[in-house]
Amino acid sequence: MFFRLFRRVALSAVVLSLAQASWAQPAPDPVLPLAHVDNGPNSPAAQQAHYVVLVSLDGFRWDYARRDGARHLLAIGREGVSAPEGMLPSFPSVTYPNHLSIVTGLYPEHHGIVANTFYDPARQARYSPRDPETVADGTWYSGVPLWSLAESQGMRTAALFWPGSEAEIAGKRPTWYVRYAEAEFTEAAEQARIQKAVELLKLPPSQRPHLIAIYLSDTDDAGHRYGPDAPQTRAAVLKVDAMVGRLKAAIDKSGLPVDLIVVSDHGMAKIDPPWITLGDYADLKNFQTEGQLLYGKNEEDRAKLYDELKHEAAEFKVYRLKNVPGDLHYDSNPREGDPVIVATGAYAIRAQKPPAGQADEPPSKGGHGFDPRIVPEMKAIFFAEGPDIVPGKTVKPFENVNLYPWMAHMLGLTPPKNDGNLNILAGTLRDNGGSTEDKESTTPQ
Repeated sequence: MFFRLFRRVALSAVVLSLAQASWAQPAPDPVLPLAHVDNGPNSPAAQQAHYVVLVSLDGFRWDYARRDGARHLLAIGREGVSAPEGMLPSFPSVTYPNHLSIVTGLYPEHHGIVANTFYDPARQARYSPRDPETVADGTWYSGVPLWSLAESQGMRTAALFWPGSEAEIAGKRPTWYVRYAEAEFTEAAEQARIQKAVELLKLPPSQRPHLIAIYLSDTDDAGHRYGPDAPQTRAAVLKVDAMVGRLKAAIDKSGLPVDLIVVSDHGMAKIDPPWITLGDYADLKNFQTEGQLLYGKNEEDRAKLYDELKHEAAEFKVYRLKNVPGDLHYDSNPREGDPVIVATGAYAIRAQKPPAGQADEPPSKGGHGFDPRIVPEMKAIFFAEGPDIVPGKTVKPFENVNLYPWMAHMLGLTPPKNDGNLNILAGTLRDNGGSTEDKESTTPQ
C-alpha cells in the first residue's frame, strides 16, 4: 500500500513538474522569436528578490522628454528619480559600446566593444553588428554583463534584443534572449518586446526573470534619418513614451516589486554636410580603417600619420593612443586604433571615401559618437521608479557605468570589480545602497 501511495505521489509530482515546465515558456511569437536556455529555476533567495525592468530608448536625447511632452517618462521621474540635465554616455557615444557599458559597468576599452564596428589587430578580424557570427561570439567581450552575473548567482533573466545579449559572456547567456539575425526592425517587433516582457512577468515565481532588459530603436532611427528636431523624431519620442506607459501600467497591475529603469545609450546632434575625410589630409594606404578608426601596420606608419594630421583641421584633434585625454577612458585598447581621432564638434568624420563605383552618400541628418563634454546633445536620459527608489529625487549628470553596481544592488547581486561606483547613485536608494552616510547623487563622475 505504501509503495502504491508513493508511486501515485511521485506520478503526481511528475505531472505537476511537466505542467510547470509548460508554463515556463512564453507563447511562441513569429515576430519576436525567443531563444531559451535552461538555466534551471530561480534559487530560493532569488525568488525573494525584487525585479528590475531595464528599458533602453536608443538615441533618446536628454532633453527630448521635456521638449516633446513625454508624459509617461516625466511621470516616472516625478514618482521616482531622474537626471534633468542628462546622463553621460561613455566615449564613443554610439550604440553597442554604451549598451555594454550600461550592463557591465565598464568603459568600452575595458569591455572590448570600442565602437559599433572595429578591427582587432590581435585577432586580425573585424567586429560588426551586421555579422551574426561575431555578435554571438562571446570571446569578443570582456566583463560580466548583469544578466550573466544574475544567472551565475541563481537568478533568471531575459534580454529582449539588448546588444550583446545573444553571446555567451562570462559563461552565461540570459534564460531568454533574441538572436540578432532573427530580429525584426518593425513597429510590430518593438510592440512585441513590451508584450513579451509583460508575459514573462506572469510566469511562475520559480521561472519568472528578475531582470528584463528591453531595447527600442525608434528615436535613433528617426534622429538619423530626419534630424533631432524634425517632426518625425518628435513623433518617435511620443511613440516610445506610449510604449513605456503601457509597460508601466502592466507592471503596476502585476503587483510585483519591480524597479522600472528607462535610459538611453546616447543623444543625437544635427549634422551638417559635407563629410570630413581623413584621406584628404594624409595617405592612408598603409592603414586598415573602420569608420574613422585607423590601424597602422607598424610604429613608423602610426607616428608619420599622427604628424601629418595633427594640425590639419579644426573639426578634429588627433592623439596617439596612449595620449588620449584621460576623461575619455580611451587610451589603452589596440582595438581603438592609433592615432585616435576625436571630433571637436558634431562633425561627420570618416577615414576613406567609398571605393570607386560606389555612391558617396551625404552624412545622416543626425549623428552621435562625440564627447558629451564637448557636444552636450550626446547626453542620454535616466528615469527610474520602484520600491527600491527614493521618490522625487533628481541627480546631476553621471557616467552610465555607475548604473551597473546600482542595479546589481537592487537585485541583491554581488558584482565583480568594475568602473562604476555605487556611491554615485546611493542617495537614490531607499536603503542608501549600504552606504554609511546619506550621499546625495549630485556629484558627476
